[in-house]
Amino acid sequence: MKKFKYYDAVAYKRSAPPSASHTEFLRTGRIDRRKESWNEVEKRYLSYEEVAIRTGRKLERAGEVTHDRINGFHRSIRFPKLIFHRTLLATPHLGYCHITVANSTFAQFENVQWAFYMANFFSEIGEGDSFFQKISDQHGRMYFAVAINPSEQEGRLEINKKVRGNGVIFRTPDPRIAMKNVLMLGARNEELRKIIRTL
Repeated sequence: MKKFKYYDAVAYKRSAPPSASHTEFLRTGRIDRRKESWNEVEKRYLSYEEVAIRTGRKLERAGEVTHDRINGFHRSIRFPKLIFHRTLLATPHLGYCHITVANSTFAQFENVQWAFYMANFFSEIGEGDSFFQKISDQHGRMYFAVAINPSEQEGRLEINKKVRGNGVIFRTPDPRIAMKNVLMLGARNEELRKIIRTL
């Protein structure tokens, strides 16, 4: 797998002084071509841990905004705030954020517990150890919900594969469709579902 190098682009842009050769030329009539004036400011490369921390902050901020938008739709639809993130080990600039968890009833299943996530990449959702497969660079985000069961390990969740074969309830790059799907899952009566369908 390809190793990535990350550098602090914001600090790099701030540290580079704006070129003011035109003022020097107007003042003296000469263009300064000394080697020092042409040197680039050295880039500060970031470790994978630093990149993961920055990515996590961005993901959690986006998760907070998404949760507020979902809970702001109607006072009868409320989801608990359960925000945490994970970054991918080999590519710490990519990660996902858990936003909420709730229970819903499906046609074949009674009281299915599900979790809603947002990722800063788009991929196929696989089975087994590698949950994300074929990560795409076409779409910038992915919203998805999976059916879950409490795991035997404390603090862990496992995917309920009985629901739809792979446990995935929905997956989309569109935030509107994601919000609509989450609201439909959280709506308790048919009147609210009719309103949500018109969105």
